[in-house]
Amino acid sequence: MPAAGRPASPATGPSASLPGPRVGLFVTCLVDLFRPTIGFATVKLLEDAGCRVEVPRAQTCCGQPAYNSGDRADARAIAEQVIRAFEGFDYVVAPSGSCAGMISHHYPALFEGDPAWRGRAEALAAKTHELTSFLVDVLKVTAVAARFDGSVTYHDSCSGLRELGVQAQPRRLLGSVAGLALTELRDADVCCGFGGTFCVKYPDVSAAIVGRKAQAIRESGAGTLIAGDLGCLLNMAGKLARDGTAIEVRHVAEVLAGMADGPAIGAPNRSAQPRRGGGTR
Repeated sequence: MPAAGRPASPATGPSASLPGPRVGLFVTCLVDLFRPTIGFATVKLLEDAGCRVEVPRAQTCCGQPAYNSGDRADARAIAEQVIRAFEGFDYVVAPSGSCAGMISHHYPALFEGDPAWRGRAEALAAKTHELTSFLVDVLKVTAVAARFDGSVTYHDSCSGLRELGVQAQPRRLLGSVAGLALTELRDADVCCGFGGTFCVKYPDVSAAIVGRKAQAIRESGAGTLIAGDLGCLLNMAGKLARDGTAIEVRHVAEVLAGMADGPAIGAPNRSAQPRRGGGTR
């Protein structure tokens, strides 16, 4: 992804000749810095659906940490940069309900009293989507050509669920993955305790919430936990690891793209690690 030294070239690459819409990939900070595989899996899913995918080099953070901390000035400055980088695309897609929600639901409010910028923010907001919602609701994708042998359970991240209505879409796509058995998680729609800056401001409360979430994950009996936001996944993976729980943690894009054969989130990056899932049919 961009900061990892692999920016996309706007006019080159296999997707340049695809007939579908021109999509700007908003990678997200956490994906870029901690789990670039999610970004590459997102590109694969979008290209398989016929999209021409580009990754603007100018993108940085969506501005949510500053926004949630009350720093509207810096949040607006970041939003202006994002708008400039992405407003030329047909759609903007993020493998994160949190970042997609920030752009689509909160950017316009940053420009109250500035009609020109507010109009640009509203235009970007209208074409920004979370990955699974974009595939199912916009592109009408009903199945993916992937295989994952094992039982999984799914956590609904707060922003994707409550701001964007992302719930049925990932489950519909996961239902098409060969070999995958989905077991519903108790209180799947309850927060994991991450909440961005919330876990820093209220660590004791955050720890208690993720403790209950980890217990529910263990009770599901699934071998793999899946979600659509890396922040939530890092939080839950950390708790499960501290508890000595051998449940793997992966982003939904990795499973849907057939790219879940590498180390799980939080697992050691060992080339000899047994393969789990992945492949195509």
